[in-house]
Amino acid sequence: MWDRLLEWDRNTFIFLNSLGIEEYDAFWAYVTHTSSWIPLFALFALLFLLKYSRKEALARILTTLLLFGCVMALMYVTKEFVARLRPNNAHELKGIIRVLLRPEDYSFFSGHAANSFAITTLVVLFLRKKLPWVFLFFIWPFLFSLSRIYVGVHYPLDLIAGAMVGIFMAVVFYQGFRKFIERGSGLSRPGSGA
Repeated sequence: MWDRLLEWDRNTFIFLNSLGIEEYDAFWAYVTHTSSWIPLFALFALLFLLKYSRKEALARILTTLLLFGCVMALMYVTKEFVARLRPNNAHELKGIIRVLLRPEDYSFFSGHAANSFAITTLVVLFLRKKLPWVFLFFIWPFLFSLSRIYVGVHYPLDLIAGAMVGIFMAVVFYQGFRKFIERGSGLSRPGSGA
């Protein structure tokens, strides 16, 4: 069964990667770089500042940053432990796939998927009662993750696992925030809408 799953992963990657069109390479190369999303991060922080008191906003921003750091640490440990080659470094795929980036580190699980889904999920959990449209932010991690297949550096299972890890970690951090930070520091009050 494991072999069949890996075969599906490889074949799905090849199929999706082959859908790339050269005219869109610059767009996807831009989307895949973390720096292209800095304005969105700034918007998240601004929304916290607009919808919460300064103290409440700062607590949420710091919790989001801590989540980012924890997901990054878990991702690095997992990549070294699993040691799965990225598709752009797999000899059997040379000449078959389109490659726009050539990172040398390992593939499983995707830090891009994990962090983008983690941050977005936590932001949505924090803001969902104050901004009903906040779920639209999930467009970002989907695009961000798809870009990793387009540029040739992640298999679908890398992205699926990364997204699942990110969402799980965000829920854990949200529950921890509600239990330990919000209640413990007096941030929680009736109608605060956390």
